[in-house]
Formats: sequence, structure tokens, C-alpha cells
Amino acid sequence: MFKVVDLETLVDEQLALAYEASSGRHSVTLKGDHHEDLRQTLIAIAGGNALHEHDSPGEATLQVLRGEITFTVGEGQMALGAGDLLVIPPARHGVEAVTDCALLLTVATRGER
Repeated sequence: MFKVVDLETLVDEQLALAYEASSGRHSVTLKGDHHEDLRQTLIAIAGGNALHEHDSPGEATLQVLRGEITFTVGEGQMALGAGDLLVIPPARHGVEAVTDCALLLTVATRGER
């Protein structure tokens, strides 16, 4: 009936997979797809790696579950750490992992149908 996710264990698993990946990152979708109104994805990035500049996914938030990141939009940068929640601006942006980090990306997908 209830779906409970142990985020601490999942973060550990995803970070281990990130270290094995040539990109230095790994992700898993926790909820949703293109047929639902909400998608949540856990993204783990090994320190020193990045999600290079990309388009905004639409209405979305990014919550730092572990570690520290630098979020870049255009020429602006913002340091974020565990416990921070960012409303992602509707602009191209990138993420650099200052330390090993885990992020929870929440996207409203209703416009993708």
C-alpha cells in the first residue's frame, strides 16, 4: 500500500555506481514517467564531476540530500549544500559536485504528454 524509500541506503548505492560510471554520475527514477504528472529522480555525482549545462526541465526543484554543489546559470553561480532546496530557473544551467553529492530532482511532467 505504501511505498517507502530508504534514501540514505539508496544514496550510498547510487554513489557507488557513480564511481563506476565513466561520467562520474548515476541516477534512478523514484517515481513517475512521461504518463504521470510528477517525476522524482535521485542523482548521485562523485565529487569533481558535473552535469554540464543543459536546458531547464520545466517546472522543477532540486534538493541537495548529501554533499555540496555549485549550481550555475549563465554567469551566475550559487553554492548549495545538504538540506538546501532550489527552484530551478527556466534557463540553461549546470551542476558541479564540489564533494560527493546526491540530489533529488522533482519535475512536473504534465506538459510532456
